[in-house]
Amino acid sequence: MNTFLHISPITASILVMLFPLLAFIIQAVLGKKSISGNIALIGIIASAVISLFGVFLPGWNSTSVLQKWEWFTIGEHTLYVGILVNNLTALMQLVVCIIALPVHIYSRAYMKGDSGIHRYWMYLSLFCFAMLGLTVSLNLLQLYIFWELVGFASYLLIGFWFTKETAVQANKKAFLINRIGDIGFLIGIALVYAHCGTLDLSTLFDQTSSTPLIDKNTPWATFAGLAFFLGAMAKSAQFPLHVWLPDAMEGPTSVSSLIHAATMVAAGVFLLCTVFPLFNETVLLVIVLIGTLTALSAALFALGQYDIKKILAFSTISQLGFMMVGVGIGAWDAAMFHLTTHAFFKCLLFLCAGAVIHEMAHLKAKAQLEFDPQDLRHIGGLRRFMPKTFGCMVIASLSLAGFPFTSGYLSKDSIVITAYEWASHLGGVYVLIPVLLIIVSILTAFYIGRLIFKVFFGSFKYRSYIKTGMTFHEAPNAMLIPMLFLAAGSLFPLFGLSLTNYHHTWIMQALDVDTVYPTLTQAHLFIPALLTGGAILGWLLGWNWYVKNKYPLSENNSFVHFANKQGYLNEFNDRIFVKGSIKLSRILYAFDRHVVDGLTNLFSWFVRQLSVVVYWFDKHVIDGLVNLFAHATYYIGHLVRHVQNGQLQAYLGFALTIVVLGILYLIIK
Repeated sequence: MNTFLHISPITASILVMLFPLLAFIIQAVLGKKSISGNIALIGIIASAVISLFGVFLPGWNSTSVLQKWEWFTIGEHTLYVGILVNNLTALMQLVVCIIALPVHIYSRAYMKGDSGIHRYWMYLSLFCFAMLGLTVSLNLLQLYIFWELVGFASYLLIGFWFTKETAVQANKKAFLINRIGDIGFLIGIALVYAHCGTLDLSTLFDQTSSTPLIDKNTPWATFAGLAFFLGAMAKSAQFPLHVWLPDAMEGPTSVSSLIHAATMVAAGVFLLCTVFPLFNETVLLVIVLIGTLTALSAALFALGQYDIKKILAFSTISQLGFMMVGVGIGAWDAAMFHLTTHAFFKCLLFLCAGAVIHEMAHLKAKAQLEFDPQDLRHIGGLRRFMPKTFGCMVIASLSLAGFPFTSGYLSKDSIVITAYEWASHLGGVYVLIPVLLIIVSILTAFYIGRLIFKVFFGSFKYRSYIKTGMTFHEAPNAMLIPMLFLAAGSLFPLFGLSLTNYHHTWIMQALDVDTVYPTLTQAHLFIPALLTGGAILGWLLGWNWYVKNKYPLSENNSFVHFANKQGYLNEFNDRIFVKGSIKLSRILYAFDRHVVDGLTNLFSWFVRQLSVVVYWFDKHVIDGLVNLFAHATYYIGHLVRHVQNGQLQAYLGFALTIVVLGILYLIIK
């Protein structure tokens, strides 16, 4: 294995993590003095270079390497902390670095002048450290710690503009929903440790062992697999736990591009690929069904959105659904391929959207207007003012839609074609899965075409302000250069020279997962043709509706309203879970106040009354008898005491009295 500057991939991986951590610590110490972003940028540049030359190139398609150190001991079991470098971890770590680097460069211009810029750079470095640590963790507990740290960093970034109530509510929503998934992840860890006695990934899923440590067909393995999937559902925004992601767009657009398009939400897919040998047929089928439902519902919701970032958010959710289907059908290599290509074109879409929002916000401030700079209904005709941004966004949109010559065409086809092969092998209703994925692909082309046409075509609503001398110009070079880099990564040459065969891409050749179903040659011909033809028809329909102004529906249309309201899921959650919890708490409070406290008060009253009766009985009966005997004894003693006084005449008088009484008794008798 070749090494970079005589540094092993293990040491290089540690350095990749440490540079952002060091940047975070330095910026935390400097506080408000750290506003340039140079420290964060240097840290991520160093991580990207070392990740590429020190980890990825030496470790790609080579034997897995690991290094572990004793962490702590529980009984007879010792847990180790360490680094694992294989094809999967090296690829994921490189993707995080390569996507984070242009975002850092872009942020220097996009966030310039923000009053909290020092916090932004600090949070961004913390997030990168957590995400990079997650990618190369050796055991599940170590991975879980970084998983939680990623969630915490994203909480800080989503609520970066904490003076906005919507941002505060968004980061709380993201935090709470992700806790649901984290409980699942933790249960999965507990089940694995209870039955295997180790959390070491290299030991749990050792492919060379003649006796596998895990029998995935046991009930506990099913429960563990579903628990891990629950963790991935929340982190990767799968239905119905996806509702936090659209609201998370309240953070800066550069944050959205990094966290909620390329890295954090992809962590769930990465987790499932990591523990894939644990999954049996039951778990895989659940993953397929949830992934398909997520892809379809998110695509439908995207059709009715007017906020440019929310359209992209639902697009992310939908594409994550595709990746989940890839995992569920056993082709996790296709899922990772799509994760990688999606990172480039979705990050680019967000950065382009950020450039548009940036200029619209400047116009709003200069002209002292009142409108939402993210609302499609206030944007249009910008290709004349922002031609380079327009070109970049078209490339990213074509890749998302799955047009030929783009990376998205190869990766999306890899999932849809494999899903068709899987369904053909199983037969029956399973064929609905690839059919629905084809429909989602066509819907994806339509809604991203709608975004392009609404933003860059038609007439600019505020053209009159431009004529008065106000400037509306292209994004600065500091924002354009990262966008151009990502645009190049959204085309097919980065992943392979084949235009049509995704099996020839270097990612698929290296990961190369064996599947139980056969390859169908005809599927590699008619499915790409069907997807491309559907995408073209979708764009032609969008052109006719949004550019030629032949839109047949109104905003009051029930379907448009349903899609805009995200299927009323937020209202459902608010009524059932939020208001339901409040109502339940009030019922429990009333029950506690009137029933529990009532019974307690009744019992205490009874005890008090009983104590009064007991007190009276004790005072007048028990004490009365005792006092009666005492007084009687005292009185008798008092009488007798006078007899025993030591005077002779008294004794003689007493004796005479006794004699007299005796004589009287004898006389009377």
